[in-house]
Amino acid sequence: MKSGIVSLVGRPNAGKSTLLNRIVGRKIAIVSDKPQTTRNRILAVKSYPQGQVVFMDTPGIHRPLHRMNVRMVEMALDSMSQVDALGVVIDATESIGAGDRFLVRLLEQMRIPVVLVLNKIDRVAKSTLLPKMDWYRKQHDFTALVPISALDGEGVDDLERLILSQLPEGDVLYPDDSVLDQPERFFVTEIVREKLLMHTRAEIPFSSAVVMDRFEEMDEKGVMRLYCSILVEQSSQKPIVIGRGGTMIKRIGEEARVELERFFDARVYLDLHVKVRANWRENNRVLDDLGLKY
Repeated sequence: MKSGIVSLVGRPNAGKSTLLNRIVGRKIAIVSDKPQTTRNRILAVKSYPQGQVVFMDTPGIHRPLHRMNVRMVEMALDSMSQVDALGVVIDATESIGAGDRFLVRLLEQMRIPVVLVLNKIDRVAKSTLLPKMDWYRKQHDFTALVPISALDGEGVDDLERLILSQLPEGDVLYPDDSVLDQPERFFVTEIVREKLLMHTRAEIPFSSAVVMDRFEEMDEKGVMRLYCSILVEQSSQKPIVIGRGGTMIKRIGEEARVELERFFDARVYLDLHVKVRANWRENNRVLDDLGLKY
């Protein structure tokens, strides 16, 4: 039996969360078109006849501008020293830049298998992909270079087989029916934040967060009651999130509730409020409450 932990690392918007969801066959991590969507480490377990892999989704490695981002990047970098293998996820549609060179330099001291995962090949011509693969081959002695599309699944089965083959022999780390290591309340706040990211623009996605105020288990009527607050940094942002006549927050709440009812297989009452917390991205106490620890 093979078993071990594999960290998925890369720049923001490389598709790490989409890949994680594809591998485990269900939605574990939220996704959006906004950079830096993933803020926490998320562990997801996949059991195979030949063993078990614990996949770790991490925040994108970027130049941090706030204390929150510093913690996010530290989480990603710290994960690289605590695992049995690395999956370095690259957006194949993007030109090679300073961020990619920095990422490659981080691999110089790695003594574990490192697989380069070229994602989004469904959106790039082979004539563009091949020179990029050649550049990466020259930068580091990767265990393998695997082109995939996390969106449609192309190449993902091959990637999973390769990763499993590189892990050490050992007993499974989690029970076979395990999937996610995060508590249910984390999933609630993430789903609300995903809908917030989906419907807002400009600075709102980056300066907002969602915290759980109260989590009530299913009552005798089969209803779960969930109470969350959406944090923003400026008073001027609060009416944007609420919307005219409450239309925006109602839309966010309705879409989140539908998804949460599927997840919990129960009726859900979701109560959302917007609160102003000036400079919360620099506040260690708020960051601790959000689980942004490393």
